[in-house]
Amino acid sequence: MDLGKTYADPLLTVPTRSFSALAGGPQFGATRAAGKNGDVDAVREAALQFEAVFLSQMMAPMFESLSTDGLFGGGQSEQVYRSMMVEEYGKAIVQSGGIGLADAVQREMIRIQETQS
Repeated sequence: MDLGKTYADPLLTVPTRSFSALAGGPQFGATRAAGKNGDVDAVREAALQFEAVFLSQMMAPMFESLSTDGLFGGGQSEQVYRSMMVEEYGKAIVQSGGIGLADAVQREMIRIQETQS
């Protein structure tokens, strides 16, 4: 996991710090081909990306139920920014150690690739 790389988020024009597979890195199909060639780092990145997306999806209902009343609350833009915030929370949890899902996904991806060879 390369935490020093920056990328331009397609929804934003400013660079954001994150690991490479979460944006601008290899997609699942490219990662699968790279894993067959022995690139374990690409498989790890895909597993980390999967865990981040999983965590974001699990946290989304918590934030959907929060009220947005207030002087600057509500509107379509808050829904967009709230979903982006939840995605970043998922990435941050993975960067700080995650819940261990990436390890299981990585093992399974490697096992599947070994049986296909």
